[in-house]
Amino acid sequence: MKHIYREKTDKRILKKNPWKNYKLHITILFLVIIAESIGPIEIELLEGVEVSIMPLLYSMVLGLVCYLAKPINWIKRKQARIAEGAMMLFIGILIAKLAVSSGQSIHLIFEMGPALMLQELGHLATILIALPVALLLGFKREAIGMTNSIGREPEVGVVVDKYGFNSPEARGIFALFIIGTIIGTVFISFLASLSTSLLPLHPFAFAMASGVGSASMNAAALGPTLAAFPALETQIEAFAGFSNLLSFSVGIYIVIFLALPLTEKMYYKLEPKIGRRSSSKKEGGDDDGNE
Repeated sequence: MKHIYREKTDKRILKKNPWKNYKLHITILFLVIIAESIGPIEIELLEGVEVSIMPLLYSMVLGLVCYLAKPINWIKRKQARIAEGAMMLFIGILIAKLAVSSGQSIHLIFEMGPALMLQELGHLATILIALPVALLLGFKREAIGMTNSIGREPEVGVVVDKYGFNSPEARGIFALFIIGTIIGTVFISFLASLSTSLLPLHPFAFAMASGVGSASMNAAALGPTLAAFPALETQIEAFAGFSNLLSFSVGIYIVIFLALPLTEKMYYKLEPKIGRRSSSKKEGGDDDGNE
């Protein structure tokens, strides 16, 4: 009875005031201290090619271990939701810092204006690369929602509005959104580190590429870029912040007028050729098995 009462009390506290979950906050602080104590690790893949593993990755892996470890019973699903909300709150501080950096380097941004706008066409690369892969893996119309963009908040709204909440396209983009939230920051951090080591591009290009329309992924990509070019910290932060803003404001129109129509056309051309046939699909029916 005491155990049941304590559990109900804990639930009421979490519902009313999540900031009173002190065990969660102390655990996160402890994990951050461990990650910062380790610091960045340089791994040499090939001669002259190094990849930087940033503390962000350690903290996320350690957090996942704590979530899955059975002895740690004070970090479960409810605490994960609290941490997710807190992350979005605190990452606003980083966005404010990037905004200040953008203001300080506004003259550079104006000079690079056309390049900043054209880099938004990078939304289309997901279609050309990811759509054929999705079809080869056996996805049907879910692939339209999954591959038309990187699937952040504005794009989710566009797909749901166009196809409906219960449509295969909506299921696809929601799956992509969830996966991107869970492993997207880890992936883009490693990709940014690898790209700065292998690709002979200007530092500002890497900064603009980090603006994918997600604050957490933007921050994850920014860390390795700053580590690779520490002398250009203010300028890189400016381009990264402004590029992320453009991905929110301009990217939605790229999706509406270019990405989604192009994804549908490519789907109808590629699916009969490389799509895997479902055993339950009736001859002469559509992708969902309708006559």
